[in-house]
Amino acid sequence: MKVLCLHGKGTSGAIFRSQISTFRSKLPNDIQFDFIDGPFKSDPAAGIDIFYSPPYYSFWENDSVESVRASYNWLTEHIAKNGPYDLALMFSQGCVLGSSALLFHQEETPHLPPPPHPAGGGGVFICGGASLSVLEEMGFHVSAEARDRDLASRAALAQQAGSSALLAQGADRWTGLQTVNGGLSEDEVRKEITSPYRINIPTVHIYGSKDPRWAAGVHLSGICEPTKRRTYDHGGGHEIPRTAAVSNSIAELFKWAAAQSESGIQ
Repeated sequence: MKVLCLHGKGTSGAIFRSQISTFRSKLPNDIQFDFIDGPFKSDPAAGIDIFYSPPYYSFWENDSVESVRASYNWLTEHIAKNGPYDLALMFSQGCVLGSSALLFHQEETPHLPPPPHPAGGGGVFICGGASLSVLEEMGFHVSAEARDRDLASRAALAQQAGSSALLAQGADRWTGLQTVNGGLSEDEVRKEITSPYRINIPTVHIYGSKDPRWAAGVHLSGICEPTKRRTYDHGGGHEIPRTAAVSNSIAELFKWAAAQSESGIQ
């Protein structure tokens, strides 16, 4: 099995490898992970430079639809040269690229062989959402509430993930976004985006209830086929916790997605 790994903004393939090392140690040794770097040099993500040295990368320099499409074309070329892949594993900005690529392929170029999207069989999304602008271009209705929540969550993430908050409070800095989420359930949040169709492959959605971007992860789960998705709230912030319980749960979800891919379920 070959897995395409898409990192978060302001990190790198090497950093992503480190971030998932705990749960990856619980997976079969014969899985091949391809940790790629985004095409653009970047400033470090908030707080990341405390633990990891440069270089840092991003998949685009701005998040316009045009930039996302350009990165999709770049990713397609990478897959043509280095794929095919059975599964995609994505974190934060990597989830934005992966979900956009899946939508572009599914709705615009489904006839092209091999599938020029990040996952021939399935996708595992960790702490990331979809591009709201891409969704609107693709015919989804994004409510004003979803837009407002997205903007507020980005500001809160920058504040809570920053070096000063990390050094002062550590893991206690993750307070989530309760005031903006308003105590809504996952089902209520999913209703904020109306889907004319859904990403129609097996998907896993992992997010944390203390992550300011929690709603973005829930929104992304809502645009994926409900009968083919699994969700898991790891209870933390914008991170991949390394506790035994969380690592075991993520590993089991990954194995489920891998099994769906190997069985050819689409």
